[in-house]
Amino acid sequence: MLYKLCFALLLLACIHCSGRKESNTNRKRTAPAATIKPADEEQKVQNYANQLLAYAKQNNYATDYAFLFDVKAHSGSKRFYVYSFRKNKIIHKGLVTHGNCGEAFLTGRRYRNTVGCNCSSLGKYKIGNSYYGRFGLAYKLHGLESSNNKAFERFVVLHAHSCVPDDDVKPYPICQSNGCPTVSPGFLQTLATYIDKSKKPLLLWMYE
Repeated sequence: MLYKLCFALLLLACIHCSGRKESNTNRKRTAPAATIKPADEEQKVQNYANQLLAYAKQNNYATDYAFLFDVKAHSGSKRFYVYSFRKNKIIHKGLVTHGNCGEAFLTGRRYRNTVGCNCSSLGKYKIGNSYYGRFGLAYKLHGLESSNNKAFERFVVLHAHSCVPDDDVKPYPICQSNGCPTVSPGFLQTLATYIDKSKKPLLLWMYE
């Protein structure tokens, strides 16, 4: 009887320790993703959108809609935003890749602006003409700042790829690109409706 009681107490202690260890492991794995709350995310996007609207007005770009891409956000979450200046809010979200900088899979983020670097480049872009290339429909991107002014020369374009899902997969990451902001085929069709009907070029801002 005493042996059974001791064994039961030992088993409970093991379960408790095991549960605590698993909880700590999960907390370490998910902590980075949990640091951005939905309200904080929307406020951050809105802050950048307000700056982008002022830039659009000063430089004769579209002032109805714009695209924003929070490169620092988890790649498995929807971090590419279609923003309506008239409604002053996000109206669409989608998953999007960032550059792998020539590695099989880049851990963290690195940014460069040289031909062949395969990295993402932060900054504002003008969305240019559409064309059909190796990935189907794509839009040329023109970097508007010193941090991304090699984009056109680097063939950094907005396009789609089947490796990008339509729905959130966080905490898992998605595929990475050679520097292009790559979205799902379905989401690119959504973006195309805004790009193609706009009388003035739309802006994309990639920030962190």
